[in-house]
Amino acid sequence: MEEFMIYDYIVKDNEGRDISLKDFEGKVLLIVNTATKCGFTPQYEGLEALYEKYKDRGFVILDFPCNQFGGQAPGNSDEIKSFCSLNFGTTFPQFEKVDVNGENESPLFTYLKSQQKGILGGAIKWNFTKFLVDRNGNVTDRFAPSTKPEKIEEKIEELL
Repeated sequence: MEEFMIYDYIVKDNEGRDISLKDFEGKVLLIVNTATKCGFTPQYEGLEALYEKYKDRGFVILDFPCNQFGGQAPGNSDEIKSFCSLNFGTTFPQFEKVDVNGENESPLFTYLKSQQKGILGGAIKWNFTKFLVDRNGNVTDRFAPSTKPEKIEEKIEELL
């Protein structure tokens, strides 16, 4: 049986178009489940700072809004995108809202959790859980929602 890789997944961008993660092959990825009305929402600022600093070296943040935790990502894709760009100036790719746990969870997040279990044995605890992926598609690290983006900069630099 062939082993799945992160590049085998197809996700929908925030305009509903299919995007193959193969498009990001060879890049260092930070995949984050986000929310616009969460105590961690200000992390968008730190995420954008990392993206601006390292995007020219092959670093990309993939933003997946998720409304599973306290309904903290209300609104449709346009409203979420508008909120993020107006309030935090985000320019990294944003995708369609997803579930990260449960029967309707995104297959991508099923895969990420299988690669980096975390403290709950896999389940994502809250918004702004971050998965770091190296240039070869290996999920190298998982960071808790409380881990500020600037705290993972060193790990990103190592992979770049």
